[in-house]
Amino acid sequence: MTDPWVALEPGADPAERVRVLRRAHERFTEAGTVPRPVRAVVADSWRRSARAGVGPDGTASVELTDGDLGAYRAEHPLAQVMPLFRELMGTFASDGSHLLAVCDAHGRLLWVEGHEATRRKAGRMNFVPGARWSESAVGTNAPGTAVALNHPVQVFAAEHFIRRVQPWTCAAAPVHDPRTGRVLGAVDITGGDGLAHPHSLGFVQAVARAAESHLALLAPRHPRACGPELTALGRDEALLTTDGHRIRLSRRHSEILLLLSRHPEGLTGEELQCALYEDESVTPVTLRAELARLRQVLGPGVLASRPYRLTVPLESDVTTVERQLAAGAVTTALTAYPGPLLPASQAPAVVRLRRRLADGLRAALIARRDPDLLADWAHAPWGEDDLDVWQALAAAHPTAAIRARLAALEAELAAPGDWAHA
Repeated sequence: MTDPWVALEPGADPAERVRVLRRAHERFTEAGTVPRPVRAVVADSWRRSARAGVGPDGTASVELTDGDLGAYRAEHPLAQVMPLFRELMGTFASDGSHLLAVCDAHGRLLWVEGHEATRRKAGRMNFVPGARWSESAVGTNAPGTAVALNHPVQVFAAEHFIRRVQPWTCAAAPVHDPRTGRVLGAVDITGGDGLAHPHSLGFVQAVARAAESHLALLAPRHPRACGPELTALGRDEALLTTDGHRIRLSRRHSEILLLLSRHPEGLTGEELQCALYEDESVTPVTLRAELARLRQVLGPGVLASRPYRLTVPLESDVTTVERQLAAGAVTTALTAYPGPLLPASQAPAVVRLRRRLADGLRAALIARRDPDLLADWAHAPWGEDDLDVWQALAAAHPTAAIRARLAALEAELAAPGDWAHA
């Protein structure tokens, strides 16, 4: 088969990259004759990879080495379940010439263990501890795409975006904090054709769920565990944790609780209506109906009226990040920020708060000029088009890949093109 990337220059249009890769993939066959269609999850990932400026001959960059890697791993929550990962997957990886890999929520590999010869082979493409394998850095791959989608993913051979990764097959599943639901990272099994089976995906899903159960048993009681907590960052629908139970709220209830948590003195019906609805034609009856339903969710005595207020303090992950920023703990604040606040919400007050929190965090990152922190933001889905951060990253760490991405982003913003439907 003719190399599909030969005709593409390093600065080729992302749309053309996706079209060429799609055509190339569709020429691969199951048995030499039957074309294999591109799976939707893969095609979508290719588009994101191309938009991020990933090239076919790219490679992962190693961001954490030696002492930095050891210190980071020691403090990471997934260190607590590494013995479990080794127990459940270690023998399978070694006997099958596979690798067990664990990454953090930014796609950085923390542990890569397993068959020695396979590890050496994987090392030639920088599939090593400390390397960033996020989707926005190295294109479609199981651990990076699983973290990007917050969903288990299996990637077969030519479905990988980067050419040197195409001999491999991998399956990964995200692992969540059992208390907040935040993505901590992903567990992955990587190897050759022997992993090209649906059972491989089911296997890593089961391991991820076992890890979450184990973390739930290990988790110490938080000093505020007796009170409710709201998790709203990086989620369209917030999670309310109360009395040891987690409740997924509707989008509107998420907005109401968030706003009331920030106004312990309470809000009048008119204030709350202005904060929630863009459409001024929405009647007070609609809001009262939402509040009545929310009372049923919260239970008796929690939501008072005249003005509307909560009768118990409600902590949120938003206030956690705000406190850390105010204290100058930028690294901790970024670690506690899994994504924009209720990103699908159009409630005016939520939009303002979402923008203020994100702008405050990114301003702190730019001022800090730490290339690792800037890279964490730039390679996240919400930061992949953030020109100011990419410019700061290029100034702090001017690698060829970063300069190329910055140039591509500046060109896109100067003359945006519509290639989303390529």
